[in-house]
Amino acid sequence: MSKMGNKFKGMVSKVSYKEPKEEWQFYIPETTPENDKQSGKEQSAHGQPNATPQNEKTQTQNNSACNPAGTIPCNIDANLEYMKKSFNYPLNKDIKIREFKIAGKTRAFIIYIDGMVERNIVNRDILKPLLRNTGTEFEEECALQYILDSVIETNAAEKLTTLEECIHEILSGDTGVYVDSCDYYIFCETKGFEKRAVDKPQIESVISGAQEAFNENLRTNTVLIRRIIKNNNLVTEFFKIGERSNKLIAMMYISDLANPALVNEVKRRITGVRTDFILGDGMLEQFIESEGMSLFPTTLNTERPDRTAANLMEGKVTILSDGEPFALIVPVTLMEMLHTPEDMSVRQPYGTFLRLIRLFALFVAAFLPGIYIAITNFHQEMIPTELLIAIGSARENVPLPTIMEVLMMEISFELIREAGVRVPGMLGTTIGIIGALILGQAAVQADIISPILIIVVAVTGLGNFAIPNISFAFGIRIMRLLFIAAGATLGFYGISLLMVVFTILLVDMKSFGVPYLTPIAPKIRKSRDLLRRGAVWRQEFRPDYVNPLDVRRQPDISRQWTVEKPEQSHERGDSDE
Repeated sequence: MSKMGNKFKGMVSKVSYKEPKEEWQFYIPETTPENDKQSGKEQSAHGQPNATPQNEKTQTQNNSACNPAGTIPCNIDANLEYMKKSFNYPLNKDIKIREFKIAGKTRAFIIYIDGMVERNIVNRDILKPLLRNTGTEFEEECALQYILDSVIETNAAEKLTTLEECIHEILSGDTGVYVDSCDYYIFCETKGFEKRAVDKPQIESVISGAQEAFNENLRTNTVLIRRIIKNNNLVTEFFKIGERSNKLIAMMYISDLANPALVNEVKRRITGVRTDFILGDGMLEQFIESEGMSLFPTTLNTERPDRTAANLMEGKVTILSDGEPFALIVPVTLMEMLHTPEDMSVRQPYGTFLRLIRLFALFVAAFLPGIYIAITNFHQEMIPTELLIAIGSARENVPLPTIMEVLMMEISFELIREAGVRVPGMLGTTIGIIGALILGQAAVQADIISPILIIVVAVTGLGNFAIPNISFAFGIRIMRLLFIAAGATLGFYGISLLMVVFTILLVDMKSFGVPYLTPIAPKIRKSRDLLRRGAVWRQEFRPDYVNPLDVRRQPDISRQWTVEKPEQSHERGDSDE
């Protein structure tokens, strides 16, 4: 009976009225600068590392007396307080501050970020020499100079005199050393965070040529370029972008080749970026390019050090981002989007053949579906009778118009492509096989799609994959949809009109001051490396459109052995009788 009573009470409690309980809910309030200031005052009142006005006044007076410029205080307590406040210490567990005394009486501290430094270097080459040194030279006004000259054992150490530079070096993985009564820090090279090893190219893979690619470490990428170009005029300049992220950007060029106007323009655009956060070279490209709404990229994105080095030797400028395994090369032209590093590694006829194949692939990827729709809908007289009968019989049972067939297949192809990229591991290949074979075959058997359209879409996809530059190929994919719409509305007239519009836009485009269709329009010096890949020993001049300081790459006769008489050989008739 008790069990039945409990069940009855439970049922009654579910349907009976109850007093509503107060539920706790969280919401994010709006903040204003006034609230932030008030919050800072409250934190100071609760003992956070905010100095009182009286202490701040006293510190300011002391710092002004010791350091008129007001860059770095000469008081160790003021420096400790500033660093702790800047890095939210001790709330921030990544930052490490070690206080100690040198020679038993001089106060000092080191500061670094745990996980970004090599601990063995910090312990062996910084702390151990400092703690064991008992020299009398520390009686000087600032002991850091003696430490820099005679104590620190790291391979690289430098003075920094501004707090902004000090914070940036700490965030970069270096260790700072400060000694009381000094107006500067010593920063030692202690970077030791994990990084990916140099691997094979994943996107621009080639059969003939180098098999090295950039990784996410900026210094590794610059070294890979310097291993190829052993030139003392190869200059690397560093910039910080992002008010909060402080992204490190490297600009590389050869000072006696690159036009100074081009170098200054690239530098002006990089330093003129104002934003809180830069993720990588993809975002940087959008900030510095002048043709932001164009379908085609105006910078060359590559993961290959050899291709980057080849462009530097032509007088161009390279931009590298820390944390990105790619390089941006400026300026570029339309035809360079169809070039690959393999073109120069193979013999002349092979390189020319590969470029012709890519040009045909460009035409197929951009125009084939639109031409198919235009011919089948408006210009049937251009099709041979036998082929027209075959197309008509294949589409006899298809209930959809041609434009709907093409759009359905294009959308399905894009879905398969995107799904193959996003799914993990080998599943991408499986999805490609399922999409291409099973779905296509099922659509044909269900009389939804004609077999000839499967061929058209498949060849179009192969043509798009044959384009070496991914950004350029993406623009061709969008342009193909526009040509499909033009062919479905006005036939060849619509395609021709849209080609004129795109030609006008391309003629008007520029990449860092260089017309995008150079050297086709405007016409400049005849190039032996435009479409036909000329022999390497006949390419005497660098590209004219970048106006390099040294236009000549090699003499007119680079193969000197062809004009020199060979030495006496041991062939028949050459030996003395």
